Amino acid sequence: MTGESGGLLGRLRIEGPTMPDALGKIAETILNDPETAAHASIVDLAERSGTSTATVTRFSRTLGFKGYANLRVAIATETGRAEQARWETDISGDIAPDDPLDGVLDVITAADTRAIQATAAGLDVAQVERVAAAIAGAGRVEIFGLGSSGTAGREMAFRLERIRVPVWYRSDSHTALTNAALLGPGDVAIGLSHSGRTREAIETLAEAADHGALTVAVTSFGRSPLAEVADVVLTTSVHETTFRVAALSALHSQLLVLDLIYVAVAQRTYERTAEALELTVRAVDAHRVPDTNSNRKRPRREKPL
Repeated sequence: MTGESGGLLGRLRIEGPTMPDALGKIAETILNDPETAAHASIVDLAERSGTSTATVTRFSRTLGFKGYANLRVAIATETGRAEQARWETDISGDIAPDDPLDGVLDVITAADTRAIQATAAGLDVAQVERVAAAIAGAGRVEIFGLGSSGTAGREMAFRLERIRVPVWYRSDSHTALTNAALLGPGDVAIGLSHSGRTREAIETLAEAADHGALTVAVTSFGRSPLAEVADVVLTTSVHETTFRVAALSALHSQLLVLDLIYVAVAQRTYERTAEALELTVRAVDAHRVPDTNSNRKRPRREKPL
């Protein structure tokens, strides 16, 4: 897992409260004023966080960076992106019972936009390419997730099956485990869990790994139990609002990651994908209400002899 994985500031918001005390202080100091942290020396950051330079170095390496200099560059890069988009994202996530809906709309839009931007900024594209290449040539792909993560999993399975990928989404843990046991080298298992602590998802990926399948975790916590059993970890970022806890807010970020994988698979199987999409669109075309405002004539389907 690279240092950028998951969006640095997004990772710190999520993982900071779970870090050991000294490391948590550094995370909190950075989040309180990332612009200053982006220009601070290692001594400055240590003094401001009440820790030591050795602890700052350990903090950097815990996040996957070679040292503090690399961490500082990552902070500067992300704060630069945030400054550019601040006009549309710098809105509080608090929603009061009597807030007008137009204001609520702004809050939700800003929160989801910020989460998607943070996820995109930290996504390891090389790892996405690895997953896409494996899916494109896989004999079998198994996807598992519960709750809102299951919603993302079902959507991914729907997209992949339309381009002739042998894929199954499992919502039942026993079915997921028994099918994970049938996987082998050349197959792919994807587990989705915002927290990375969903026992069923962990067990399913571990079972698939035991049989040689490539295992992929999509989670907001890069150091979670789910991540530990995965070959590839793709991290997401979330921004909570009132009435929308983190697990519910993670859906859009999960869909972004899965959508990128899907498009990358389609690129690798272009001709097969184009033919499959044409066939599937044609198959359901008769079930759509005709567009009376269009002068375009629909192609007639030949009746079988």
